[in-house]
Amino acid sequence: MDINFPLVLVIAVAFTGVVWLIDAIVFSPKRRVRVAEIESSMGAKGPDDNLAVAANGALAQAQQARVELLEEASREPTIVEYSKSFFPVLAIVLVLRSFIAEPFQIPSPSMVPTLEVGDFILVNKYTYGLRLPVVRTKVMDLNQPKRGDVMVFFPPHKPDTYYIKRVVGLPGDHIRYTNNVLYINGEQAPQELLASLPPARPVYELASENLDGVEHAIRKNITPTRFGKHGEWNVPEGHYFMMGDNRDNSMDSRAWGPVPESAIVGKAFAIWMQWKELGSLPSFKRVGGIQ
Repeated sequence: MDINFPLVLVIAVAFTGVVWLIDAIVFSPKRRVRVAEIESSMGAKGPDDNLAVAANGALAQAQQARVELLEEASREPTIVEYSKSFFPVLAIVLVLRSFIAEPFQIPSPSMVPTLEVGDFILVNKYTYGLRLPVVRTKVMDLNQPKRGDVMVFFPPHKPDTYYIKRVVGLPGDHIRYTNNVLYINGEQAPQELLASLPPARPVYELASENLDGVEHAIRKNITPTRFGKHGEWNVPEGHYFMMGDNRDNSMDSRAWGPVPESAIVGKAFAIWMQWKELGSLPSFKRVGGIQ
């Protein structure tokens, strides 16, 4: 079962913040009053007075007891201490993840060769407008997705699971995919063969594709698989047609339809680490921007 981390983070921020606020308004003033009462009842000398004036052991013990009593009266409950420590950190993380950038790890090969399994990427959360965490309501409209963008979103058939694909169709577009070639509004997206691999007995091809000036690599099986669905689709208003760069090994809009604007998470813009599994060492050879 997928963990809804934004929801967990929002709950953690709310809980620690409420605990801190209630303590500041209700309990902290009571502790200060109690400390003042103890100091008043025991005289003007404070806990930092020079204990050297204690001429005998009894006075020293009384002074020590007074210090301990004051410490006990002013001590914050453990839950308040932890809340005051964690709230600022959690709040900063929430703001950064919700409105600036969020990290993701690539779990499948659907975006090969652009993104490989184990790539850690950063997703810009404000490019397409600011959205509230959890409820995903847009509160500020900025830019719209462009053809060729690599985008993170929630697909129609799994509205709580993050997917990443490339935008190939904009609202109102007619998309056709046949013989491993993409057509947009009747025009072929230019392709240039880069390599047939492996050379001795090719199984797949690497090609360069151009989407409105965005050149990127795609992978096509010489023998298409069941994922490489061919057909024609019309993109409704307010929706986007998404496809993986690994065209014959990607479940995308060809299978489950266009993605509504309300399901957009953000634009993937950089790879910052590559780490396939726990038993391996992280690699930084693939660090760079995403085309």
